[in-house]
Amino acid sequence: MTDSIMSKAATMEIPINSNGDTGSLQEDDSLEQAAKLQWSLDEKVGSSRDTRDLQQVMVSGPNLNETNIVSGGYGGTVEGIIPTSSITGSNMHHSSSSSSMAAEQTTRGVAVEKLEYMKKWGFNTYKCTKQMISERFGRGSRTVDLEMEAQIEVLRDTKRKYENVLRLARALTNHFYNMVQTQHALGDTFADLSQKSPELRDEFGYNAETQKLLCKNGETLLGAINFFVSSINTLVNKTMEDTLTTIKMYENARLEFDAYRSDLDELNMGPRDAVTMARIDAAQQQYHVHREKYERLRSDVTIKLKFLEENKVKVMHKQLLLFHNAISAYFAGNQQQLEQTLKQFNIKMKPPGAEQPSWLEEQ
Repeated sequence: MTDSIMSKAATMEIPINSNGDTGSLQEDDSLEQAAKLQWSLDEKVGSSRDTRDLQQVMVSGPNLNETNIVSGGYGGTVEGIIPTSSITGSNMHHSSSSSSMAAEQTTRGVAVEKLEYMKKWGFNTYKCTKQMISERFGRGSRTVDLEMEAQIEVLRDTKRKYENVLRLARALTNHFYNMVQTQHALGDTFADLSQKSPELRDEFGYNAETQKLLCKNGETLLGAINFFVSSINTLVNKTMEDTLTTIKMYENARLEFDAYRSDLDELNMGPRDAVTMARIDAAQQQYHVHREKYERLRSDVTIKLKFLEENKVKVMHKQLLLFHNAISAYFAGNQQQLEQTLKQFNIKMKPPGAEQPSWLEEQ
C-alpha cells in the first residue's frame, strides 16, 4: 500500500505557468497529504518492528554468558564480545589447579614415606639375612638362652602330641556318631517288624528297646566327647598357637638384635675417624632399640609360657576326668552315672526333638 502511494505521488503531474512558478493548485494539497500519509505509515511500521524486537528480547532473554565491551580509540569504536564463561573458567581452572597441586603434594608425601619404609625394611632384611647365614655356617655369634629354648622346644613337642590326641578324638567321634545313627535305624527297623510279625513281636520289641536305649546313651556320650574335643581344640589351636606366635616374634627380635650387635662390633674394631664415629653412634642407637625390643619380647614369652603351663594342667585335668567318667559309665551301661557326669561338667544336651548336628558342624 505504501509503494502504490509513493508511485502515485511520484507520477503526479505538477503544472507550471508561463512565469515558471508552480501554481497553487489543488495538487499541492494532495502532495502534502500524500507526504503526511507516508510519514504516518513509516512510523507505524517502525513501531511494529520495535514491538517485535522487544518481544523477541523478552522471550529469548539476554545471553548472560556474553558481555559486550566497546572500546574507543584511534580508528573509532571497536565492539567485541567476551564470553563471561572464560572469566569463570579461569577462576575454576585456578581453583582446580590448586587442588590438583595439593593432591600431588599429598601423593608425593605418601610415596616418599613408602620409599623410606622400603629402604629401612630392605636394610634391616639385609642385616638379618647376613646374620642368619653367618649363624648357619658357624661364623657368627648368637645370643643363647638355654632355659628359654628348652621350654620352647618342650612346648612345640607338646603341641605336636596334643594335635595327635585331637585328631584321634575326632576320629572316635566320627565313628561313634555313625554307630549311634546305625543303632537308631536298627531300633526303628526292629520296632516296625514287631508290628508286622505277630509271632516275633516280643523278640523284636526287646531288641528295639535295647537299641533305643543304647542310642540314647550314645547321644549322651557324644555330647561329652564333643565337649572334650572342643576344649582340646581351643587349647591347641588358640592358646598354644598364641604363645608360639609370640615366640616367633621373640626369635625375630633376637635375630635383629644379634645382627645390629655384630654390626656394632665390626665398627668398633675399625678405624676411629669422623665418618666412622658417626656410624658408630647411629649403630649404638639401633643396638639399644633392638636390645629393648628383644628383652621386652623375652619377658612376654616367659610370662606366656608360665600361664600356658598352668592353663594346660587345669584344662587337661578337667577334660581327662570327664572323658574317663563318661566312657566308663557308657560301657558299664550306667545311664544315671553318665547323665550325672554331664551335669557335673555343665554340659547341656539338646532336647530329643531338636535336630542333632554332625560332629563336623560342632568343631
